[in-house]
Amino acid sequence: MLLRLCLGLCCLLLCQICSVTPDTEETCHEFTDLDFPDAVVGTDLKVQLLIYTRDNAQCARDLHRENSTAFKYLNVSRKTIFITHGYRPTGSPPVWLDKIVQKLLAIDDFNIILVDWNRGATTLMYHNAAWKCRDVAGILKGFIDKILSNGGSLDAIYMIGVSLGAHISGLVGKMYNGSIGRITGLDPAGPLFNGKPPEDRLYHSDAKFVDVVHSDIDALGYRENLGHIDFYPNGGTDQPGCPKTILSGTEYFKCDHQRSVFLYISSLDQPCSVLTFPCTSYKDYRIGKCVDCQEFGPLGCPVLGFYSDKWKDYLVARNPPVTKAYFDTASKEPFCIYHYFLDFIILNATPRSGYITIKLESPSGNVTESKLKQDATTFEQNKEVTLLAKFDQELEDVSKISLMFTTASVVGPKYKLRVLRMKLRPFLNPDREILCRYDFVLPENDEVDFQPFPCQNSNFFSSCCGGTGGTCPT
Repeated sequence: MLLRLCLGLCCLLLCQICSVTPDTEETCHEFTDLDFPDAVVGTDLKVQLLIYTRDNAQCARDLHRENSTAFKYLNVSRKTIFITHGYRPTGSPPVWLDKIVQKLLAIDDFNIILVDWNRGATTLMYHNAAWKCRDVAGILKGFIDKILSNGGSLDAIYMIGVSLGAHISGLVGKMYNGSIGRITGLDPAGPLFNGKPPEDRLYHSDAKFVDVVHSDIDALGYRENLGHIDFYPNGGTDQPGCPKTILSGTEYFKCDHQRSVFLYISSLDQPCSVLTFPCTSYKDYRIGKCVDCQEFGPLGCPVLGFYSDKWKDYLVARNPPVTKAYFDTASKEPFCIYHYFLDFIILNATPRSGYITIKLESPSGNVTESKLKQDATTFEQNKEVTLLAKFDQELEDVSKISLMFTTASVVGPKYKLRVLRMKLRPFLNPDREILCRYDFVLPENDEVDFQPFPCQNSNFFSSCCGGTGGTCPT
């Protein structure tokens, strides 16, 4: 009996020693996982700084613990990327955490630090979480100071902030008078920040380069410019593939807001580049007014995401140093679309206004469609009209084109569009053939199929179709 009691006391003592042992072993730390009851009662602020490198890509270590051995993974000569989440109304970890970490590490051996302030962000009272942003920023400032005191540089600091995390990143940047290298804001929070002065939110002067993605400007996101370049996918509102009704549950509320994160993640391994177009409005982009990016030199139009800093020098040099860029996306990863110019010259004596839908088909039967999302286009006799067609896949060869013209009117007569020449031009690939079709009719609401062929040279087109009595090929 005495022996059993002694053994029991020894086991209890060993357990207690283990429970208070400093973080000296290879302990893997996880992002704080809370539940809805935590949100109901609210949570006090507690921050973990979880570091990942290629040496511990699957095992996060907490840098915010006293006497932590995690500092052996922090190499201040490398770029340090802070990833800061936003409001967490249910307490669950963001679903995108592991993906963004692993894809960043596939690019380079960064110091990646997840700023876990789930204890503080988890509450049903959004304003309680928003009020903690300055406290989180202060904690990050203290940690960055340690990096600097050990030989690190502000140039090597890159902050990625989601929703409230975007404004936290901006507040940190202000503490260093805009000297940190880069801030990326992913759909910065709008509620309680819309209309606030620059000192209270993310602003383009908070870092040497600030890029921002706005994907939910009509609800949870911030509407106006915040960075050197502000990207507005699909105009910044309804994202393709997201639910359209409240019957879809929580996805209806968060899908548009989260799309900014998934667009950024998709840019990390570049299966294709999401091309964007600096423009004054989404409407002007849709009708093809903003496809000339000569001001960006040989780089051309900016791309979205991680690699957008290649355009930094052009963007920062602008006066004022703010640019809005618009683009459309596909409904699912990798979200890329492929742009073509669609040129029309018509013969109708009376102008016709309407919309064009175009389908492309490959020899193997693969089909991609674009309903040109412009306002109604007015077609006038012998006046070339150029539309911007966008497809969610790139066909190696085009064996068939299908066109449909509609006025979208449910009453009144049906019209025909007499086309003198249609030309399909790839936007980016100059090596691809330009395809044409001459002298055909598009009856309203009837789909017309035909085989395209390489366009004739301009002299041939002028002689056969320029009013000299020649006959155009059909």
